[in-house]
Parts: sequence; C-alpha cells; structure tokens
Amino acid sequence: MTDYEQAVALTHSWLEGPPAVRAVAAANTHFVTLSRRDRPFRELLNRFDLIVPDGMPLIWVMNRAGAEMRDRVYGPTLMLHGLAQPGVRHFLLGGSEPMLAALERNLRARFPELQIVGTHSPPFGPWPEEEDARMIAKIAASGAQYIWIGLGCPKQETWLARNKERLPPGVYFAVGAAFPFHSGMVRQAPPWMQRLGLEWLFRLGMEPRRLWKRVAVYNTLFLWHLATDRFRS
Repeated sequence: MTDYEQAVALTHSWLEGPPAVRAVAAANTHFVTLSRRDRPFRELLNRFDLIVPDGMPLIWVMNRAGAEMRDRVYGPTLMLHGLAQPGVRHFLLGGSEPMLAALERNLRARFPELQIVGTHSPPFGPWPEEEDARMIAKIAASGAQYIWIGLGCPKQETWLARNKERLPPGVYFAVGAAFPFHSGMVRQAPPWMQRLGLEWLFRLGMEPRRLWKRVAVYNTLFLWHLATDRFRS
C-alpha cells in the first residue's frame, strides 16, 4: 500500500543508505495472476524490495480489504516521478536501438537536467550468459543509481531477480510498458479509460496479436481466483 510520493521517497532513501541492490516492480492483474499460478515466478518475487499496485483492479480489490488507496502507482508514471529527482544518474535497459534513442530524446526534452549515463538494447529473445555479464559490466561502469528495465513481464522481473546478487548497487525498476509509451512508439490509454480500469481494452486494440492471449487468459483467471477466494472465505 503506497502512493507515488511514498514510493519515490523510499527508493531515494535507499540511495542515501549503504550501497545495495534494490528491486522494484509494478504489478497488474497479469503479474498477480502469473505469480499465483507459477510457483518459480512467485519465489523470484520474494527477492524484490518493493512491488507497487500498477493496475486499477488491484486498487479496487485492496480497497475492499480496507486499504483506502486513492490511486494506483502506475509504472510509467512512477518512472517520470523517479526521473524528476535531482542529481540522480539513470540507466535505460531494454527495447530496440530506435526505441532507446527516441526514449532518451523525449526524456531529455522533458527533463533538461536529466543525467542518463548509459543505455543498452539487449538481443531480441533469449540471450547467452555472456550477454548478462556484458550488461552488468556496462551498468557498473556507468555509475548509474536508478536503472530502468523495459523487457516486458515476466522477462524483466525474472532477469532482475536471478541476477540480483551479481548486479552493482543501485535501484532497479522493472517498468515494462514505460519504454514504448515514453518513446512515443505506443499510445497510452486516455486518462478516463485508465481510471475505469479499461487500459487493457485500449492496449488490446492497439496490439491485438501480442496481447490477446494474455488478456483472454490472465484477466479471466484473475476474476476466477477473486471469486473462488471470496467463496472460500
């Protein structure tokens, strides 16, 4: 249970403490349902230091349990809040080379004082062990404090959790869709659709081939688990 201000304050406080690797993820219904059904993925999530509620359906469920939250902590918006912190060095990991170029250009235009000290576009699909070592060395050499990862769920969370012990100190954010959104390559849902929890419908219309199975399977399973949990309780 948190909001943007509290989440950013917490992650920034980690930079002021002893050097450590901290992992942050943003959870939507797909993320939560996958963790419910995939035990290895759920165990990897235990290595994260902060998981914020990214989806409006999660807020509704949490509020029914007494959380009294006014808004979600949306990964792309959390990224903007983090980038606005003065004096922090940033690294962008994920996406294609054209996407990273557009993302960096747009972010620098929005935040003139922004310090982006490195970027890296990993190969599409599975990559060899030496690619992990190359990425980790590149992050370490950059001196980045906030590392933004846009590899898509669950790949980004899996990669981050499995490599956490090898990574250089810093705060690592798995923010997925933030990269295509802020690069301008994918449109975001209108605010009214986001408030009504209909962002999934907008994104499905924009990328039907990529997202139809995720929406059909995991949204349905989320509702199923919600109903069965309520019945059992």
